[in-house]
Amino acid sequence: MTETTFDGGFTNAPIEAATAFRAALDALSRPGTISTLTGATPPAPLSQAAGVLALTLFDATTPVHLAGAHDTPALRDWLVFHTGAPLVSAENASFAIGTWDALHPVTRFSPGTPDYPDRAATLIIEMPALTPQGARLRGPGIKDTARLSLPDTATFQTNHARFPLGFDTFLTSGNKLAGLPRSTQVEAG
Repeated sequence: MTETTFDGGFTNAPIEAATAFRAALDALSRPGTISTLTGATPPAPLSQAAGVLALTLFDATTPVHLAGAHDTPALRDWLVFHTGAPLVSAENASFAIGTWDALHPVTRFSPGTPDYPDRAATLIIEMPALTPQGARLRGPGIKDTARLSLPDTATFQTNHARFPLGFDTFLTSGNKLAGLPRSTQVEAG
């Protein structure tokens, strides 16, 4: 472990975690809404928003998979020190973090089961940018439609077609956060 392993966590954990938890809930309950999430400084390549989500949602009972370039010794040490989360293979993950390309094929992540759809994996997709344009979103939490820059429309359409099974998604870029639950209908922009 290095000195950076110990740095970058919350400075006022109860307040910052509660604020971040509310932002995570809002992101999934209002798909396509982009918000700002600050309070952590994780090691690269993890974005600030993804780091805050990790500090808020992960604990010693949360199996996490780091995909591609996100699977670094510094990031592994930081996550384990700050959250206690076990690092696992994609097939055993409750959460997975990485770029869209690194997370593929997404079929390797658990979609839940008919008896326990809540046991599906949640993907934290690190994006180069998040903008309110691109794919059109409809469904729960969206008044008419919303737009969001997604890395791939077809995969999210297939994911929705499996509902109530399928993965839920947080999209992050820098300090920006958006959510896309499996219940959201995705149409090409």
